[in-house]
Amino acid sequence: MTHESRGFTLIELIVVILILGILAAIAAPRFVDVTSQARAASLNGLRAAVSSASTLANALQVAQNLASNASVTIEGTAVTMASRYPAPNAAGIGSSIRADAGVFTSSFAGSVATFQVTSARTPANCSFTYDTTNIATSVVPAIGTSTVSGC
Repeated sequence: MTHESRGFTLIELIVVILILGILAAIAAPRFVDVTSQARAASLNGLRAAVSSASTLANALQVAQNLASNASVTIEGTAVTMASRYPAPNAAGIGSSIRADAGVFTSSFAGSVATFQVTSARTPANCSFTYDTTNIATSVVPAIGTSTVSGC
């Protein structure tokens, strides 16, 4: 008498489900962490873009021999300058960079511009600043270190 087996036994199915559960428990936290790392990386990319835009606007103003507060035109957009660097407002550093409005938010208060990742768990803890408070003594705007604890 021959007995043909079709399909899987209950033990085989349980072993496969157990292995998949273990893999999911190990892999899921790594995928969650990748999202926060991606936000932090995009914030650092924006920080580099702000630094480059500030330096390039300064170089353009000096090359054109303009007054220290005279606006410069970058790709058809007027950029408001303060002490030879983009002012910390929407018409200054805000218009000298290209950033996705849905990804990043910017706020301006006095001599400080703050850039944040909109989709971060805590946007205030996933940010950096562009500060022109001491521009006269330090020569260049201070671009703060990215805070990525809440990304």
